[in-house]
Amino acid sequence: MADNFLEKHREEYELKKQNYLRKLKHLPKIKHRRLDKPEDDAL
Repeated sequence: MADNFLEKHREEYELKKQNYLRKLKHLPKIKHRRLDKPEDDAL
């Protein structure tokens, strides 16, 4: 195989990674809700 093969796949990977990270930044952040424990452990 030619060395060009690995270089091309690396470039495709980098482009896909950039697109993924760009989309990821536009998503709203998930807010974690704090669940309070009940005072009575029997529940």
